[in-house]
Amino acid sequence: MNEIPRIKQILEGAILAAGKPLSIDGIIQLFGEHEQPSRQDVKDILTEIAADFEGRGFELKQVASGYRFQVRTDLSDWVGRLWDEKPPKYTRALLETLALIAYKQPITRGDIEEIRGVTVSTNIIRSLLEREWIRIVGHRDVPGRPAIYATTREFLDYFNLQNLDELPPLSEIKDLDKMNAELDLGAGELIEPRSLALEISDDQQVTVDAAATLEEVTKQVNEIQQNIDDFVKKPEVEEQAEQSESQQDTLESGNEITQHDSADSPNSPDSE
Repeated sequence: MNEIPRIKQILEGAILAAGKPLSIDGIIQLFGEHEQPSRQDVKDILTEIAADFEGRGFELKQVASGYRFQVRTDLSDWVGRLWDEKPPKYTRALLETLALIAYKQPITRGDIEEIRGVTVSTNIIRSLLEREWIRIVGHRDVPGRPAIYATTREFLDYFNLQNLDELPPLSEIKDLDKMNAELDLGAGELIEPRSLALEISDDQQVTVDAAATLEEVTKQVNEIQQNIDDFVKKPEVEEQAEQSESQQDTLESGNEITQHDSADSPNSPDSE
């Protein structure tokens, strides 16, 4: 146990110098074969380090790929002034696409287009792939074999998450513009695509029944359209019925007149 303080220093220095999150396995590999600490020792030391920096300007944060030192998020407004470049700006379409992949994965581009109601730009998919926020995990066994997308560890690291369970429920994401500002991504040039409100269960598992939701909405729209059609057609049907009755009455009247004229005709047998 006398080696613990030394190991603690090594961990602090390594995490600070790494430039990327370090996993527990990666930390253990820093030590020689006969001096490697156990996984539990590493976890306990990391817990101590995190406690040491409580209330400081930076913290030890665990994300999907491991542990890293980072500035506390509530200080970003001040620390961000150290750099002149503006934060990246993302369109509403890109954020919606990314959100659907995160909550509905694995998902195809066609599924995303069906839920959003608009075509997904190739540039959006390319941008997400280049940033390594999403990856292709397979191809659906249908004609065309469309790619199936899912998020990556880099996505979780960027948004300061350990796993997908830490994503907020979709019911809490009421405005993507507000989410964009909170993530300090910039407003960007936002578009106004037609989209559906999505819901998930309380256990935060991705049960965004997009297809079911779309089916229900479609059914409702069809019912409304049918009611409108019935409403419009009803007067037409009634008018046609009245015209038919009028024509029938006119025809019957004409027949009666014809029969009457025939009866009064000199050539009629009755006239003799």
